[in-house]
Amino acid sequence: MNGILWALLLNLLLTLAVELGVAAIAGVRGSDLAILALINCVTNPVVNYCFDWIWIWQNGQGAVPYICLAALEVGVVAVEALLFKKLLRYRKIKPLLLSLLLNGASFAAGELIGLVVSFL
Repeated sequence: MNGILWALLLNLLLTLAVELGVAAIAGVRGSDLAILALINCVTNPVVNYCFDWIWIWQNGQGAVPYICLAALEVGVVAVEALLFKKLLRYRKIKPLLLSLLLNGASFAAGELIGLVVSFL
């Protein structure tokens, strides 16, 4: 398996760990956790793959990769919120807020891990 696929798999696994953990703490249970995992298995690789190509295209320089990342994240929050509204039975937290919470937690965890790795 090449480096990009390993990176996509690692990013997905870390995202699943963080988002499912936060969702469980928020009271999401049973099949709703499985649905969250499946949704992430679709959205996470798409965002990471797109960002990786933008990063390569821009040589990691300038603001373009970060602007694109922000747009990708906003899109994912919106798409996931719609899917949560349609597919989840969980209603303690509104779908948009739940999507923001989960994606914010996994984004922050990813940034933190990246920061720690950069110091090693």
